[in-house]
Amino acid sequence: MEIDEIRKLIELMEEKGVSELELKHRAGEVRLVRGEPASVPATVQPQPAPPPVSPPAETATAAQEQDGLDPGLTITSPMVGTFYCAPNPDAPSFVAVGGMVETGDVVCIIEAMKMMNEIEAEIRGRVRRILVENGQPVEYGQALFLLEPV
Repeated sequence: MEIDEIRKLIELMEEKGVSELELKHRAGEVRLVRGEPASVPATVQPQPAPPPVSPPAETATAAQEQDGLDPGLTITSPMVGTFYCAPNPDAPSFVAVGGMVETGDVVCIIEAMKMMNEIEAEIRGRVRRILVENGQPVEYGQALFLLEPV
């Protein structure tokens, strides 16, 4: 980006009262900040990296091997969100350990971005284990239920 173009951007910022502007262009990128010199930091302190996340002690595969279940009989989370076992706090759970699940049955709700998403079973079976607690955050692909064939 040429210096004349940058000057025009600065003038436009002053004219319109814009205090900060960041522009990414194929020729490069520019970030302009207007204000008192004391309010603009002279140096940028790097943020410390977050600590690495350790994997859970018992993975779904380990749980399946321990229970002797086929890995294909797992209902997993299709999204990141918060797991709910019932449609509201006063209602009974969609499924319980020992209960039957048919293809298309709603097994839980995952709240993502303030949207309640009903999760349906894609396989038929008897619920052997529920792997998450009500209100617990879940990840994409995380095992929610272990089923046994019927």
